[in-house]
Amino acid sequence: MIYFDNGATTFPKPDIVYDAVMKAMKEYGANPGRSGHKLAIRMGREIYETRELLAKLFNIDNPMNIIFTYNCTESLNLAIKGILSKGDHVITSSMEHNSVLRPLFSLEKEGVELTIVNANPEGKIRVEDIVINIKDNTKLIVITHVSNLTGTIMPIEEIGKIAREKGIYFLVDAAQSAGVYDIDVKRMNIDMLAFPGHKGLLGPQGTGGLYIREGLLLKEIKQGGTGSFSHVLDQPDIFPDRYESGTLNGPGIIGLGAGVKYIFNRGIENIRKHEEELTKHFLEGLSKIDKVKIYGPLNEKEQGAVVSINIGNEDSSDISFILDEKYDIQVRPGLHCAPLAHKTIGTFEQGVVRFSFGPFNTHDELDYALKAIREIAKEV
Repeated sequence: MIYFDNGATTFPKPDIVYDAVMKAMKEYGANPGRSGHKLAIRMGREIYETRELLAKLFNIDNPMNIIFTYNCTESLNLAIKGILSKGDHVITSSMEHNSVLRPLFSLEKEGVELTIVNANPEGKIRVEDIVINIKDNTKLIVITHVSNLTGTIMPIEEIGKIAREKGIYFLVDAAQSAGVYDIDVKRMNIDMLAFPGHKGLLGPQGTGGLYIREGLLLKEIKQGGTGSFSHVLDQPDIFPDRYESGTLNGPGIIGLGAGVKYIFNRGIENIRKHEEELTKHFLEGLSKIDKVKIYGPLNEKEQGAVVSINIGNEDSSDISFILDEKYDIQVRPGLHCAPLAHKTIGTFEQGVVRFSFGPFNTHDELDYALKAIREIAKEV
């Protein structure tokens, strides 16, 4: 089995992640922040260690400004709905995932003004196009760091600088970049950073987070038990309790922390270099196969380890099925929850076959996949 669907969820995980989750479940799987006994205290301490590891990774001063969620979608919903109100204006791009677009379209029906900046067919956006769309009531710019369709790396540092100069909040969707690309929330002027735990950070599914800049208060989108201020019926104002109602996925968060430890031990620059080399290898191999159409920048320095293709006019789901059934290669076909991005690159009807690589893929696996694509291309 060859797994090339890391853009959806990384697999496999490092052994230390499995070990950490199982140890938490078996040895101290109590409820953090709810009790004063030893098991609850230990669970709370281990969860806080994950906050510290993430703060170090993203250059965040206060670990308590990291809110744990169950995925990047929840993080984006909290950020978008927590800051925008009727009459506000928000700018985003045509390369966004539905985790950004659907909350924005929902708010547009409630009186939020929305501008979508179109990318070019390679998935690139021009900073100038964002600047010319800024208005007096522009409150938020939300941009993906790396496209989940084309892998295009967006100029978030330049955008962050402009947002800070204009007094506009800046939200970055790091679904495809956290754990692989350097993210410095201070240098990049990021006010809010949404990230999943189960992709590049190598944690389990059901984990994610949102960094909220110091001094920035969002409307919470849920209320409930936090283990703090239980005598008060209003939601607590303190971080992170204000946004973490209900029992956290403690074992999952501890597994996420183990994934971040693995990244530090291996070196994020080494992971990035490995994925760049895989991407370059695959792009070069694909360019030599007739009938194969490749999308995106076609340059490993301008795109993440995401390569989307089509073979002739064949339906992307059919190609994916052949890869899975005949060659035991797992990829993802279709629209990838990014319909506007597909319209941008011209694949809305056909979809694409997406190959997304991770830290445990090998060059031998790529050679096998290229062989499979050559054989399929000859038959269609």
